[in-house]
Amino acid sequence: MQYRDFGKTGIKVSALGFGAMRLPLSGENQVDEKRAVAMIRHAIDQGVNYIDTAYPYHEGESERIVGEALQEGYREKTYLATKCPVWKLEKEEDFEEVLDEQLKKLKTDHVDFYLLHALSRDRFEEKIKKLKLVEKMEKARADGKIKYIGFSFHDSYDVFQDILDYYDGWDFCQIQYNYVDLTHQAGLKGLKEAAGKGLAVVIMEPLLGGRLANPASHVKEALGSEKSSVEYALDFLWDQPEVSLLLSGMSDEQQLEDNLLYADRSYIGMVTEEEHAMYRKAKEIFDSMALVGCTGCRYCVPCPFGLEIPEIFSYYNMTAAHKEDEAKAGYEALAIKADSCKTCHRCEKECPQMIKISQVMPEVAKVFEKIQA
Repeated sequence: MQYRDFGKTGIKVSALGFGAMRLPLSGENQVDEKRAVAMIRHAIDQGVNYIDTAYPYHEGESERIVGEALQEGYREKTYLATKCPVWKLEKEEDFEEVLDEQLKKLKTDHVDFYLLHALSRDRFEEKIKKLKLVEKMEKARADGKIKYIGFSFHDSYDVFQDILDYYDGWDFCQIQYNYVDLTHQAGLKGLKEAAGKGLAVVIMEPLLGGRLANPASHVKEALGSEKSSVEYALDFLWDQPEVSLLLSGMSDEQQLEDNLLYADRSYIGMVTEEEHAMYRKAKEIFDSMALVGCTGCRYCVPCPFGLEIPEIFSYYNMTAAHKEDEAKAGYEALAIKADSCKTCHRCEKECPQMIKISQVMPEVAKVFEKIQA
């Protein structure tokens, strides 16, 4: 395992962090806890020293399972990150109650890296400022419940800049970034700005919810055949000195083994000029084919009317990748289709990508009507 500086903290973290948002599932669509615990422990045994979870992951089960995985001496071998669900907080006292609940689920007396989760303009103004959450974070640190203060982010660059400037004590931040998302949300500009201030920068969605793991054939061809699509995507990030670590939500043992191998041979400056040109070409092709920027995070579900929104968008995106037969088969198998959207906008309030879901669903319905015709 390779290790990198974690901003100004003086800590060294593994190039690969284990993201506990997409743990292996059993046949009942529940987390396969035995496999998940084994995978987390194996990752730590192989040198991974950063485990990331959050209050809502796997409908609240992720923190509990991570807590189990870190028993039997594993807690002492790793740094633990989790996030404050700021949208749940209605009054200042809620902060400590939620943190205490998380510590209990995680079976620990402290969290190493605590983040204000998925900040946007609205959450920044209505929750962070009004409920004095930075001050609450500082008190929690003074009480020994957390060690380092950070935030994760989903909004435009100008909001990111405002949050950075709001507080001089940020230790780290977490942003969505990959070879496609260069100017989306915080983007490359935000990465450099945060690192320039001494913050560690954790990268989420390095594979864009899996869309860069198995991209359309045109994108694969642009990248070449020397490496897998996954390795190309991860190497793009490890190449950059401002990247402290990247998180991967690994759903099976083979993904973990592959990523451990890729991390072991990673280093800053590893990407050649020829490869940089390949990334630019691949992004150009991807952008021309991407219909909707869904990463499959599932924050939008359950839908009150039963729509499986991420699955619908996945099949929709397939139609732009010349996979119409596969898309049609998957879409037809859905019990509730896009035309059942009632435009209640509940999902839009939760979507980190700020997709106008209620506007896209009629377009999805039209596309599949044409294909089925």
